[in-house]
Amino acid sequence: MAVGIAITGEGGQYNGKVTPFVIASCMMAATGGVIFGYHIGISGGVTSMEPFLKKFFPDVYTRMKSDTEISNYCKYDSELLTSFTSSLYIAGLVASLFASLVTSAYGRKPSILAGGAAFLAGSAFNGAALNVYMLILGRILLGVGVGFANQSVPLYLSEMAPLKYRGAISNGFQFSVAIAALSATLINYGTQKIKGGWGWRISLAMAAVPASMLTLGAIFLPETPNSLIQRSVDHQMSKQMLQRIRGVDDVQAELEDLIKASNISKTIKHPFKKILERKYRPQLVMAIAIPFFQQVTGISVIAFYAPILCRTIGLGESASLLSAVMTGAVSTISTFISMLIVDKFGRRVLFIVGGVQMLVSQIMVGGVIAAQLGDQGGVTTRKLAYSHYH
Repeated sequence: MAVGIAITGEGGQYNGKVTPFVIASCMMAATGGVIFGYHIGISGGVTSMEPFLKKFFPDVYTRMKSDTEISNYCKYDSELLTSFTSSLYIAGLVASLFASLVTSAYGRKPSILAGGAAFLAGSAFNGAALNVYMLILGRILLGVGVGFANQSVPLYLSEMAPLKYRGAISNGFQFSVAIAALSATLINYGTQKIKGGWGWRISLAMAAVPASMLTLGAIFLPETPNSLIQRSVDHQMSKQMLQRIRGVDDVQAELEDLIKASNISKTIKHPFKKILERKYRPQLVMAIAIPFFQQVTGISVIAFYAPILCRTIGLGESASLLSAVMTGAVSTISTFISMLIVDKFGRRVLFIVGGVQMLVSQIMVGGVIAAQLGDQGGVTTRKLAYSHYH
């Protein structure tokens, strides 16, 4: 059932519904979040698997299995392993810069298509990897895919969504990330038990499933009215698309606001210089500070390296992967709840609640590790020793 809305914009009343067409388009586009979430959930788990380390990073495997004198904080100290993990993020950073140009000049749809195709190629290289160089090449392609998808998909979702439900639909990207990360940890937990030590190939190659869905789905995705207007496409075509996604004929108010905003943006010759002006500094600071501090909290690092962290503190291979499953389940549930309440309570409330929860939990985790984890051994062994002597 379509949900009717009537929002007053600058140019008048915005009319529209949450139509099945919008839901289908946004669900397909949100697959871009799936490829990013799958990478977060799968990579950390794979790098904790002993057969994977033994084949590609034997020095790390040797330190884990036989070197009892090495510090817990140096077991995964490997420049080659660091290159494997970081290559995706470096490629993603560079790709996102090009993606913004492609998205602006050619539309959201080509960027989504490029992201899916690059991620599909990267998953093929990683699943069939014979040496570490194939792994790194695959990671670079995955990074290109993530860079394009992460730049274009959230923008696509926000432009397709009716104003009243923009927060919830935009959160669909993060919800897709959470579901994919949970699915990836479950896959890792299952493939780790495959005899013969080749389960990691399934984990890496399975990334091709969401990548294929995104690539094929992008072919059929409609372009957003914002993009059509921005690229000076016939306004009548933009109006028809807006009518189709809003499910009503009277979209003149929203169309006029989109055209006005586009015309104003085209009069600005040096946008980057303009945004540095004093009156725009609050918006600029918040646009940079919010995502920056979100990442500096370490949330992505913890999600990525959860299995490795658990291996470091003394848990076994299966237990470490199971802990990542639990983390992914909590993340998925909390993201779904945020989708339901974000448009009711606002973004600021979620920032405050989430920030307090992260502060408390990270202090607790840090305190336990500082008190129980020594330079050698693990939390479990130290507890057993404490129980033995007391």
